[in-house]
Amino acid sequence: MLYQEIATQLIQLAKNDLAVREQLLSQGKLSEGYNPEMEAVHKSNTQALKTIIKHIGYPTISKVGHEASEAAWLIIQHSIGDPDFMIHCYIVMLENKDDISYENIAYLHDRILMYQSKPQKYGTQMISIDTPYPVENIANLNKYRIEIGLPPLSEAQIKNIPPIQDIETIDNENPIYNEWRKKTGWIK
Repeated sequence: MLYQEIATQLIQLAKNDLAVREQLLSQGKLSEGYNPEMEAVHKSNTQALKTIIKHIGYPTISKVGHEASEAAWLIIQHSIGDPDFMIHCYIVMLENKDDISYENIAYLHDRILMYQSKPQKYGTQMISIDTPYPVENIANLNKYRIEIGLPPLSEAQIKNIPPIQDIETIDNENPIYNEWRKKTGWIK
C-alpha cells in the first residue's frame, strides 16, 4: 500500500458517514427528504475525496488497500449532491477497473442511471426491499450480474421489477425527491 495516511482518512470518513446515518435512522430522521446533517457529511466527504483524487488519483486497492478503496466507493455513492463528481468517478473507476471492485462500478453505474430517471443495468438499486428499480434488459439481467461478480436475482425479485414505462410514475411518487434531483442537476 502506497498511501497509508490517506487509507486511514478514507476509512474514517466512511465510518463517520455510516455512524451519522445509523444515528439519524434510529431517531427516525431519514424518512423525510435529504436530512441536512446527512447532507453535510456527504458534502464534506465529497470535498475530502476530491482533494485525495487530485493528490493520488483514484484510490485503488494497490494505492490504499481494499478497505480504504471500498470506503472511497461508499463516499462516491453518497456524493449524490454532486452529479458531475459521481459521473467523473464512474469514468475514472472504469479506467482503473483492474484495481478496484467490479461490483462497485456496477452499483455506481446503476445509481447514476436511477438518479437520471433511466433504467439500470445490474439491478443494484431498489425501490423497496424486494423490488429493484426498472432495468433496461430483464432477459439478460442475471447474466450481467454474474459477469461482474454479483449474485443472480431470484425469479420472485425479477417478477417484481416494474417495466421501464413505469419510471416516471415511480419517480413522481415522491415530489420532494424530484425537487431535490432538479435542484442538484440530476434531472431538468
